[in-house]
Amino acid sequence: MKVIDLIAPDVAQLLERLDGRTLDVQGRKVTLATKGAAVVAFEPDWRTRLLSFITDPTIAYGLLLLGVYAVFFELMSPGAVLPGVVGAVAILIALYALHMLPVNYAGLALIALGIGLMGAEAFFPVYGSLGVGGVVAFVVGSIMLIDTDVPGFGIPLPLIFGIAAASAAFLIGVATFALRSRRRPVVSGRESLIGATAEVLQDFDGEGWARVQGETWRVKSPSPLKAGAQVRVASVEGLVLRVEPNS
Repeated sequence: MKVIDLIAPDVAQLLERLDGRTLDVQGRKVTLATKGAAVVAFEPDWRTRLLSFITDPTIAYGLLLLGVYAVFFELMSPGAVLPGVVGAVAILIALYALHMLPVNYAGLALIALGIGLMGAEAFFPVYGSLGVGGVVAFVVGSIMLIDTDVPGFGIPLPLIFGIAAASAAFLIGVATFALRSRRRPVVSGRESLIGATAEVLQDFDGEGWARVQGETWRVKSPSPLKAGAQVRVASVEGLVLRVEPNS
């Protein structure tokens, strides 16, 4: 494409080969005198090195995920503060880095959608449908995120699939615990009273008092009951329990 004038293996030979070349600079001829010229190296300062580090696609991708998961943890455990602060800072740095990179915004939107669906699965377990869709959107978005064909300038596939696998394992764990908790009997609240055994505290016909789970409740029964009788709670009607004799 005629964009290279010469090739040199090192700086010294480059200066030697440039010596004596004539260039056209703003309409006037300039002859280079580079043979034996002193070489002064200018090292990048800390700011340049930092920007070079965070604008690496893999680093920017990792910062984005770190920030999102940290904020997600803060929302699940309000008051921790530190995860929220770290997450917000990481997200802002990642967004700056992505602004400097050739980003496909459709891929970024798919990543956000995938993380949102996986988070929704943790709050609304629907047998994995949201989680599976979230993992698929996350993987596809991560692959599409960097919009360039430059070799080595994308996000490594092992990293993408590794994070997706870890997220899927987390979702499976959350769904498993949710299913187990649904199968467990209710152990607190008014619902736990239904089916509980109560002890009648006094003789009564219609309504009286009984002790249920260590608490004294107003109860009513369709048949007369004697003090000390063991009955079963059939239903809760406001602040009154309807009881039946144990068969």
